[in-house]
Amino acid sequence: MSRLPNMALSLALVLSAGGAVLVPAEAEPVADHSISGVPAITQVGEELSFAQAYAGADRTVVRHPGATYVKVHFAELRLAPGDYITVASPDGREVHTYRGNPALGQSRPDDSSFTRHGTRGFAAMSVEGDTAVVTLHESGRGASSYRVDRYWRGFTDAEVMAHNPALMSVCGTDARRDTVCYQSSHPTEYAKSAAVARLLIGGGGLCTAWRVGNTNRLLTNNHCVSTQSGVASSEVQFQYECATCGGNNPRPGTKVSGATMLKTSPGGSSRLDYTLFSVDDFAAIEQFGTLYLNTRAPVTGERIYIPGHGDGRPKRLSIYEDTQGGALCTVRSANADSYNMSYSCDTSGGNSGSPVLSADHKVIALHHLGGCPGNRGARMSLIYPEISGLIDNNDDQAPPGRRFENTTDVRITDLATVESPIAVSGVGGNAPAALSVSVDIKHTYRGDLVVSLVSPDGTSFLLEDFPDSDSADNVVRTYSVNASAETADGRWALRVRDQANQDVGYIDSWALQFP
Repeated sequence: MSRLPNMALSLALVLSAGGAVLVPAEAEPVADHSISGVPAITQVGEELSFAQAYAGADRTVVRHPGATYVKVHFAELRLAPGDYITVASPDGREVHTYRGNPALGQSRPDDSSFTRHGTRGFAAMSVEGDTAVVTLHESGRGASSYRVDRYWRGFTDAEVMAHNPALMSVCGTDARRDTVCYQSSHPTEYAKSAAVARLLIGGGGLCTAWRVGNTNRLLTNNHCVSTQSGVASSEVQFQYECATCGGNNPRPGTKVSGATMLKTSPGGSSRLDYTLFSVDDFAAIEQFGTLYLNTRAPVTGERIYIPGHGDGRPKRLSIYEDTQGGALCTVRSANADSYNMSYSCDTSGGNSGSPVLSADHKVIALHHLGGCPGNRGARMSLIYPEISGLIDNNDDQAPPGRRFENTTDVRITDLATVESPIAVSGVGGNAPAALSVSVDIKHTYRGDLVVSLVSPDGTSFLLEDFPDSDSADNVVRTYSVNASAETADGRWALRVRDQANQDVGYIDSWALQFP
């Protein structure tokens, strides 16, 4: 495989109140991580300098043609009372809002997450696609200003391959498939994969991370993140997965930032290779569930499966060795060396940090090394004693039930009522007294909204009637509904009523979880 030049000339298009300017920006060189057997962060993006037209612009468009994401860094942000700034996709599907400068401790409770990158200022959360629109919303005083000094842009698939000519870890035929492909045939594996996230490190590095236990705890590899500054520079993106099997339609999902590094393993990638950390805005990701650790030693020949973000792509599941319906992934050697078990389950760069789950759907290893036929994961029976005092691994809940989800976007227009349906089948009997309803609505002013759940017989359950004064963006919450008088099977719907003009949005996704 040939390696593309690391140095490239890019053009960032800046649109502001002062007009349009083409600004050249030179890429930073990217390290070669192709040394066989040495794990490294997968490079999926690069940092570029940016020359903003002037600090008083009301609107700046940062565009890098072909980029898979754009992440904007603010060197300065000054906001007068009542003013705020947004970083959004051109169509408004993804909006990150800041009502104060988070680098100065001025964040509001409903502000979006942010990341730090070793210098003054802060970076907004990334926006999917090749364009990010920065808009200053002023109340009329004219005392607010901002300055963008740099940004990161995501590589194309071809560039990811060129920048990461690492050891191939797909053993034979690549049998990985989009997680949604297994929603019906492997519902538990599909449900468990929801707790697995894409980890964007420092704006351009990529690994996988996942929720562990009942509290605000996530695991990834030490070779991905090993310092507090690394955690603070990281985005954790849940639900970055395709809506249809074999499609090319991933949604932005839910993004939160790394908060605190709690513990990392000594010895780096040559040993257990783990880092345990927490995230900002934990409430936003609780809806995706969690994973528990299998504290026993693995057994050669036992069944395993691996969800993750290989190559930085939307989440995929590795369940079969080579072909769908063929041999299942299994442990090749329970004791490949002092720290690892080995397997031929397909992985690739970006899968670093992925959980390796056993047939009882608990994590038995932490994936961190490639190389067929012996991809390797650090044994969880060795990791658990080192972190047991920092996590709640008490899985005292009932066996997983049935989860039904609708990920098709439904536009919410002014002064209109819309519905997103879910067809429930195969549950039988009545719905539970604690039906879990997870909602993800993207909207620029949720005070406009009334959100309800509608049962198959038309009974409406009010989930939320936001006060008119609630100016926060989005609704990302999980509700518990006593639906015990309702038949479980049939057409359920999420109903959203918009009660005002101007602000609009869409239902991104929602789900019903039956015990």
